Amino acid sequence: MSPVSSTSEPAMEHASTATTAASAPQIVLRGLRKTFGRVVAVDSVDLEIGDGEFFAMLGPSGSGKTTVLRMIAGFERPTSGTVILGGVDETNLPAFRRDVSTVFQDYALFPHMTVGQNVGYGLKVRGVGGAERTRRVGEALEMVRLGDLGARKPGELSGGQRQRVALARALVTRPKVLLLDEPLGALDLKLREQMQLELKSIQREVGITFLFVTHDQDEALTLCDRLAVFNAGRIEQVGPPGEVYEYPATPFVAGFVGSSNVIPAALAPSVLGRPGTYAIRPEKIRVLPAGATASAGELSVQGTVGEVVYSGPTTRIVVAGPDGLQLSATVLNADAPDSSALRRGDPIALAWHESALRPLEL
Repeated sequence: MSPVSSTSEPAMEHASTATTAASAPQIVLRGLRKTFGRVVAVDSVDLEIGDGEFFAMLGPSGSGKTTVLRMIAGFERPTSGTVILGGVDETNLPAFRRDVSTVFQDYALFPHMTVGQNVGYGLKVRGVGGAERTRRVGEALEMVRLGDLGARKPGELSGGQRQRVALARALVTRPKVLLLDEPLGALDLKLREQMQLELKSIQREVGITFLFVTHDQDEALTLCDRLAVFNAGRIEQVGPPGEVYEYPATPFVAGFVGSSNVIPAALAPSVLGRPGTYAIRPEKIRVLPAGATASAGELSVQGTVGEVVYSGPTTRIVVAGPDGLQLSATVLNADAPDSSALRRGDPIALAWHESALRPLEL
């Protein structure tokens, strides 16, 4: 399946085009393929990432996103296809000759070196003199808010601080592209959320291309200008976060980026009165008393409550509908304080506006 970008809304299409056109591609992948024996890890990937973009590759484990990143970095050689960086074909160039830096999930810091020595290591290898190296290390540490910790060892730092050191070490060489391979995966939730904001701020400050690999949909939606959704070695959809979330192109994207109710083609005529396969987000569905009818422009179904899942600000209600259809609705508890009083087996009605339905490609 080739990459798809929804054109359901002209405004969304314009936003995607404007993002891409605003900057020349810094990364261009053409027909990229990688096999390991009989296993096809990456299958015919075509992708362009603009200069200065914060771009995310999102997908489950084994979807091919990290292998693509490793081929861009030069750690893996493609079975076929090309990797073009800054307008130059670097497919067969070794990693050390590419103008990219990589930040890994495990930080990969030298435990016997100080923070300053870790950050400056790449400059030392490149032959940058002591005074210049000290100045640039200081600038990099200030950028990640660690200016006073240069003399410490990595073992004396918290996980978030070690992640910042790894980021400073990658940025100090002033690469054109920064590759981030699930860099926040080892952090706890609060620290991860904090680092997401800091990463976005740093990317705006340095202005270079950030290519971020993650399996965390919320992380991708929060950070990136655009994202590519990977599945089984291929890209299923590319676009800005809002477009991919609001207009998923395939059942996989609808289910992986957020959660969706997918109404299969077999049930669509009886439930929707039209052919095709459709998705609708749980937050687009209204919960009504049993027997209630929909408003103008809405569709509705009658069903029974299967599960009620309280999650603090929201409650998710799973409903068994007609012909075996199962739908989930998410309601804000501030708007519907009585939703938690629902019990399994209670009769209920669900309604949604027709415009909330998203046709899916199979």
